[in-house]
Amino acid sequence: MGKRKFTGLESTLIALFCLVTVVAIVLIALLASGQPGVQISTEQNVTEFTPVCPNILIEERIDCIPDQLATKSICTLRGCCWNPQNDTSVPWCFFPSNHGYKVDGSLRSTETGFEATLTRLPSPSLFGNDINTVLLTGEYQTSNRFRFKITDPNTKRFEVPHEHVGPFNGSAASNLNYKVEVKNNPFGIVVTRVSNGKVLFDTSIGPLQYADQFLQLSIKLPSRNIYGVGEHVHKQYRHDVNWKTWPMFSRDIGPSGSMHNLYGVQTFFLCLEDSSGASFGVFLMNSNAMEFAVQPAPAVTYRTIGGILDFYILLGNTPEQVVQEYLQLVGLPLLPSYWSLGFQLSRWNYGSLDEVKKVVERNRLIDLPYDAQITDIDYMENRKDFTYDKVLFKDLPTFASYLHGFGKKYIIILDPAISTESLSDGSRYDSYYRGQSKQVWVNESDGITPLIGEVWPGRTVFPDYTNPDCTSWWVEEYKCLSNSVCIEFERKVYCILDKLMFSKTLCMDAVQKWGKHYDVHSLYGYSMAISTNEAIKTVFPGKRSFLISRSTFVGSGKHTGHWLGDNAATWEHIKWAIPGMLEFNLFGIPYIGADICGFFDDTTEELCRRWMQVGAFYPFSRNHNAEGYIPQDPAVFGADSVLVKTSKHYLNIRYTLLPYLYTLFYKAHTQGDTVVRPVLHEFYSDEVTWEVDRQFLWGPGLLISAVLDPVGLAVWCGAKISIRKQWTDLYLPADKMGLHLRGGYIYPTQQPAPTTSESRKNPMGLIIALDDDNKAYGDLFWDDGESTVLQEITGLTVTQNNDLQPSLHNITYYPSDKVVHITGLQLELGKSYTLKWTQQASINERFDCYPNQNSTKEKCEQLGCVWEQSPSNPDSPSCYYNSDNAYSVDGVEYSSSGLVANLTLNSTNARANDKYTEPIGTLRLEVKYHSNHMLQFKIYDYQNARYEVPVPLNLPSSPVNTNENLLYEVSVQRKPFGIQVRRKSTGTVIWDSQLPTFTFSDMFIQISTRLASQYIYGFGETEHTMFRRNMSWHTWGMFTRDQAPTYKLNSYGYQPFYMALEEDGNAHGVLLLNSNAMDVTFQPTPALTYRTIGGILDFYMVLGPTPELVVQEYTELIGRPVMPPYWSLGFQLCRYGYRNDSEISQLVEEMKAANIPYDVQYVDIDHMERQLDFTLGARFQGLPALINKIKEEGMRFIIILDPTISGNETDYPTFSRGVEDDVFIKWPNTNDIIYSKVWPFLPNVTVNESLPEQTQIRVNIAHAAFPDFLRNSTVEWWKREILEFYDNPRNKSLSVKFDGLWIDMNEPATFYNGALEGCRDDLLNYPPYIPHLGFRSDGLIVKTPCMEGEQHLPDGTPVRHYDVHSLYGWSQTKPTLDKSLYSSSKGFIHTHFTFVFTHNMLTFQQRFLLRVSVQGHPGAMLSIVNGSSQSKGIALLFCYKAEQRTGLSIWISCC
Repeated sequence: MGKRKFTGLESTLIALFCLVTVVAIVLIALLASGQPGVQISTEQNVTEFTPVCPNILIEERIDCIPDQLATKSICTLRGCCWNPQNDTSVPWCFFPSNHGYKVDGSLRSTETGFEATLTRLPSPSLFGNDINTVLLTGEYQTSNRFRFKITDPNTKRFEVPHEHVGPFNGSAASNLNYKVEVKNNPFGIVVTRVSNGKVLFDTSIGPLQYADQFLQLSIKLPSRNIYGVGEHVHKQYRHDVNWKTWPMFSRDIGPSGSMHNLYGVQTFFLCLEDSSGASFGVFLMNSNAMEFAVQPAPAVTYRTIGGILDFYILLGNTPEQVVQEYLQLVGLPLLPSYWSLGFQLSRWNYGSLDEVKKVVERNRLIDLPYDAQITDIDYMENRKDFTYDKVLFKDLPTFASYLHGFGKKYIIILDPAISTESLSDGSRYDSYYRGQSKQVWVNESDGITPLIGEVWPGRTVFPDYTNPDCTSWWVEEYKCLSNSVCIEFERKVYCILDKLMFSKTLCMDAVQKWGKHYDVHSLYGYSMAISTNEAIKTVFPGKRSFLISRSTFVGSGKHTGHWLGDNAATWEHIKWAIPGMLEFNLFGIPYIGADICGFFDDTTEELCRRWMQVGAFYPFSRNHNAEGYIPQDPAVFGADSVLVKTSKHYLNIRYTLLPYLYTLFYKAHTQGDTVVRPVLHEFYSDEVTWEVDRQFLWGPGLLISAVLDPVGLAVWCGAKISIRKQWTDLYLPADKMGLHLRGGYIYPTQQPAPTTSESRKNPMGLIIALDDDNKAYGDLFWDDGESTVLQEITGLTVTQNNDLQPSLHNITYYPSDKVVHITGLQLELGKSYTLKWTQQASINERFDCYPNQNSTKEKCEQLGCVWEQSPSNPDSPSCYYNSDNAYSVDGVEYSSSGLVANLTLNSTNARANDKYTEPIGTLRLEVKYHSNHMLQFKIYDYQNARYEVPVPLNLPSSPVNTNENLLYEVSVQRKPFGIQVRRKSTGTVIWDSQLPTFTFSDMFIQISTRLASQYIYGFGETEHTMFRRNMSWHTWGMFTRDQAPTYKLNSYGYQPFYMALEEDGNAHGVLLLNSNAMDVTFQPTPALTYRTIGGILDFYMVLGPTPELVVQEYTELIGRPVMPPYWSLGFQLCRYGYRNDSEISQLVEEMKAANIPYDVQYVDIDHMERQLDFTLGARFQGLPALINKIKEEGMRFIIILDPTISGNETDYPTFSRGVEDDVFIKWPNTNDIIYSKVWPFLPNVTVNESLPEQTQIRVNIAHAAFPDFLRNSTVEWWKREILEFYDNPRNKSLSVKFDGLWIDMNEPATFYNGALEGCRDDLLNYPPYIPHLGFRSDGLIVKTPCMEGEQHLPDGTPVRHYDVHSLYGWSQTKPTLDKSLYSSSKGFIHTHFTFVFTHNMLTFQQRFLLRVSVQGHPGAMLSIVNGSSQSKGIALLFCYKAEQRTGLSIWISCC
């Protein structure tokens, strides 16, 4: 699109501008003579300041009056040096040596580098509001990357909230390739290359300026080879350093010969140091309006009017390495879809859809290689987004299908401005009303009132894409467009972002989510691209589509391509496009091109012909022109025209080389390589190449030399060029341009066709260009051209004429990159071969589809899964998924604190064994960004309440985070559903659940995630043979049970938390807050699968980034570990089987006599009367006195308590009071207590040991009831029983003054499976899926009570023991500790059971120590019992190498 015609008001303003210009010219003489025409105010008395003006070289002067014409009086007021010259481009007024800042004190070392306080030197102010004290922070981020930033330590200033560039969380790098020196007075920072001592970056050439609205830093460089910074029209690629100043502020102004700021802002430049290739880059992270000045010192100056100074210096041994370093920092570019590399046709205002079809037909009939047709805003109804003209474009819904019939794609344009007016039929414009209801617009300065402007559709509002709610609205509008207009397009509509800021732009005091428009103006296109990318993911799940944006910012290339804007049909513009493309490859936006044949003005046949030739080699290749000018699509010039013939010729070459171009884009996407490359990147040792910008390379090997001037006819001579390091003339007639292949490279090719969908079916080949040593190297990246989810290649065969050929090739799969490397094909040149590969999930990619017991082929196939046993890896699942999970995402709503979405079941993919495992149809996903380092994602049935773990977490009442400081970014994959969490600083994906396993039913919930590495630690309580988990198909059950440590058997506690160490050393942790029976499977993918039989999925993730920080953040969430009393760190002695208190007394004396360090004595259940809690047996009547005695001697004493209470006694107050207080677990919907068999033995029994064990238990053991510690009444009852045992109200001499408690058997444990009369609900006790627990075939009731037992939460809500079983010990521990039971000192609690929060029970005034026997908790111990130790507590990368043989190519048929 172009500009509108001038209104009357605009014409008047232009006239006034001309008048002002004339007046300004008249005033120049007065100004130059030192008589200012304006009054200058200053905050300081200039007579108190004398500038020190040493003999500074002219080329090193730093301009002191960059904002206006310099005069002596202004120079004097600013305290600068005045020295007029004949050359007006040279600063006449320049800074003295006593402006700027000095280091206050010395540098202070930090974990990441250093910091220092800078104080402003006394000097006049240039613009007022100088900040007198600033903070310098230096970070040695990597061996090649140094960052320093200068901030106001007293006032928070705007910082760019970038998705990749943010706070550094690592530690200082070692083996640095640079050295940093900080100069004290005046302040300066100097960066030197260590290898040769060359100074690369020196700010001491000029003073630091740091005011509220004026920040400046100058940098002296080692050479004049400066490239980059934009967006501008640079007529040459290497900067002209002869005193040029380039403004940067995104603006809707077309390319011209003037030094205007254009559409985007790119603050990065590269400096080639010398012919060794050594290079470095400089990047300023700042989005405010700024200038970039270059001068012949050589030096550059950044001036900006807000934010902070945040510089990165990046070193490389070559220019290409510097670009790679930069893009690893700001975000690697997208991998375009293959079809988008085809040629495209477009224009603004075809007039009607009929005219568009005529263009399609005439270019199709000439067999023009041509993949996509674009329409501009004229397809819309009155230029309103998300509409189409029902008259002129009435058949638009079927147009895409029409194009698809020819293998072509359809692309539309979208502008951001949204009309406030009704539709042409008087109905309301729903896109506006929906946005209005969600308050997603940019607002006026009050932050409430939407800002109204005028753009194409008239009165408009502007979406605030920095607002997550706006992203949600934008995604839904895009989806509505797809559903209502494009449903017959087979969802093949794409978009271009245009008109991101109209020329007059928005008011600077407008308010957006990220801040004032003053600060974020130049981020508008960047934020819109991010939002639009989310929309594309919704409409094209799992596919790479197409997106270009006119406005860009640092890092935009991750989301979008770019075109060079509204150029003109002139020979100047065809030339200027090349430096523009080269620069955007530096910026990490390699999908770049200019409008072929020019946008404005009528083109000529010669210009358009030459432009079609060179444009065939633009990465983004599109012919586009404006309304009101002659058509310029190739066919309009005539089917037999030279233009058509040469266009087809060079487009066919492009299509032939698309495999090579696509491989270059893959390398850009994964490594940060450039695609279109300046000659100097490959031939930096030749100084002539340093300023070559009328030629360019594709990658390292294809040289494009276009005709960029009108030359008329010439003689063509196609031949090998042997000339080196000198200019030579190419004779290029009307239909020819220069293309040259570099020796030493192999170029993959494919037989061309009119569309990429056709050409991809054709044979492939290799062009091998040998170097002087008769060798060549090359590679090919190949996939389906559009998928984002790729499968592994598991096998490859080579055939020739249908005969299988022996091949010693190697196939290596890289799961993190999802790419296969195939090497060693050893094919003979000059012959044709066919390669066929098997593309399926490898064994490591198998996810178990039948994790239940007794899987068979029949059961597997009933679930729609694949049965295939693997003798080579018998531990891998024989029954595995071969299709996506059955859920998709609908209606995502974003906010600054997270997102909410609905998950919808696709019943055709659903799998279930019965109604209890039948997936729930609609679910809710909530993602909450609780803090910068912690997030939560929760999946639940929002229509039917389900059990959730009733344990509180330490969560902030409202999110405590800032977008720019978040350590993570979350994306939701739409179809199939998945969640992806990525660490922002490294790009590492640490959670990726878009896997086939996800299902959510009443009694079976399963979710898998890919892991960032094989280094996983945690989960319990089970016996592990090593600290790190074994990832080779191991499954671990979690369900509390009285089970002595045994490999693979679930034991006493329940800890669903793991910590992961990423490949780069960063760490994170994940907690699943679910207390139902569960198992977790590790597989070598690496991946992890959770399966649980109830509740919900409620995940919490902490991001460290160090292992120790992960533990700190985790315990901050669940509660800090107990601080044990000092005495509990001493040695402790215990056994089960003390005969009486005399034996204990004797033991104590013997230990003392032997001088063995010894602080604590225990007693087990032996001390009780028949193992009854809160009683003393006849043989332990002296225990109270013994305890008092050893305590007087400085020791401590601990007793044991079990939770179950005997119900067989005639006089047992603990039980009778429990019945009165209603404390016991009961059968559901009755008043009957559930009894099983635990302690004690019945009185006066003689055990017949010849009977079966379960019979002995049934005959000899008393009935035991289970206190429901979740009940409030139980809590009070239990506290009372403990207190009266400690301080006996009936007989003080029987008070047992213990110092701590040992609570055991609280899994809860039984000696009898279930209940006395058996359990009553088979579904709960033998659920459809029984996790991988010990004695799996016996159900959940092994050594524990029935699952249907009814318990009550503190608020009275009934819950099933099925859900809260693994909370039993946790619920007992809390009331055991909840009161101040003792008059002095900290107490001590040792529990058999643990849950996630058990170790945080000690948060009260008088704390006890909780000792636990589970990994990861303080105080874990082993007790010696009878001499034994027993715990009491799909892509392809082909690599080719070739030596000289006959023949130049082979053909490969791919399938």
